[in-house]
Amino acid sequence: MSSPVHALINARLLDPATSTDEMGGLLIQDGKILDWGPHIKSDSLPDGATVEDCRGFYLAPGLVDAHAYLCEPGKEHRETMATAGMAAAAGGVTTINAFPATEPVIDDPALVEMVSRRAKNTCAVNVCITGALTKGLLGTELAEIGLLAQAGVVAISDGQFAIGNINLMRRALAYISMFDLPIIVHAEEPTLASGGVMTGGRTATFMGLKSIPNCAEAILVERDIRLVEMTGARWHAAHLSTGDALDTIRRAKDKGLPVTAGTAPHYHALNDLEVGEYRTFARVSPPLREEEERLKVIEGLKDGTLDIISSQHLPQSADSKRVPFAQAKPGVIGLETMLPVSLRLYHNKDIDLLTLLHRMTVAPAKLLGLEAGQLKKGAAADIILFDTEKPWQVEGDALKSKSKNTAFDGHLLQGCVMKTFVGGTVVFEL
Repeated sequence: MSSPVHALINARLLDPATSTDEMGGLLIQDGKILDWGPHIKSDSLPDGATVEDCRGFYLAPGLVDAHAYLCEPGKEHRETMATAGMAAAAGGVTTINAFPATEPVIDDPALVEMVSRRAKNTCAVNVCITGALTKGLLGTELAEIGLLAQAGVVAISDGQFAIGNINLMRRALAYISMFDLPIIVHAEEPTLASGGVMTGGRTATFMGLKSIPNCAEAILVERDIRLVEMTGARWHAAHLSTGDALDTIRRAKDKGLPVTAGTAPHYHALNDLEVGEYRTFARVSPPLREEEERLKVIEGLKDGTLDIISSQHLPQSADSKRVPFAQAKPGVIGLETMLPVSLRLYHNKDIDLLTLLHRMTVAPAKLLGLEAGQLKKGAAADIILFDTEKPWQVEGDALKSKSKNTAFDGHLLQGCVMKTFVGGTVVFEL
């Protein structure tokens, strides 16, 4: 017997997959989207439906975060499935792609099964898994990619560790091409980046910090794209931050190569001045760039060179950040602020709202091969209701993540998620 219908009416419907932007409503039954569109109104609802007036706020597919570290198992002092789920729900993220930097590393099919089971039991949102590219993320020996693919991983990656061995990367791309999975790379040539903690430029010189040249990113991108030409494998650069690397991606796409790229909110919203008085919460990898590069990232999002915005959510403990800048571990949390920070692009008239949402719904779902990121009859009712105008100030201690290392602490933002549904169930309400 079917459950009662839950009707969301008087909503501004946004669906990037169909370029829909119009007033209407959506019906939920048994955790799925029964129907949606402009014809769903208060006078045309099924008998017995419960009705919720959305008061003109935006109703859209839940966000798909293609790059996040959930830390469980093994690093629960930094984040757990439960706390990550709460943060994701508050940020409108209904699907998280969990990266393999856990303890033990997700380089074995049994661990894929264990993490999947634990996520279903404890996380408020959907979790898919990226398997390790090399055993132990050590960059020396390929993991059992075929077995990981059979176990259900959606991608392969060594996360924040770049592969320095070019022959190993060639073999990895050749092997993974048999499974139609993407390799997601950290685009930073490791020998050039070794020991660096900040982008090269005036700020690094003034602060006396060892820098990483911009070309470290472009060199690795150039190298890997030559290997993609050789192997035909799917390749994704996780968080690009420089104009030179973006130019290389443009040329690769012009050739029709199976190449995609993404960035994170802190790269389109912040520059290297955010480090200020050695603010360790602004230490990320790759580092925040100079203003000229930040503007090039925005151009990449506008013209489609950058396909995806992901959170690059990487919780760090207080002890690993309350140290001198050069000793601090890189990483910021971002699940809860990904959408509000990215709405700056909309408010600044850099990108229209449908295009912005496409970068966080349809595109990451396509990359990972997921049935998610769109309003579709019969699909799981993973949806969000959000306000683009509500102002608020980020308070790190008030965020739901277990760790509090946000680069946006104290920042004023405009726009927030009001309600999040996963499988038709409310998992967050403001």
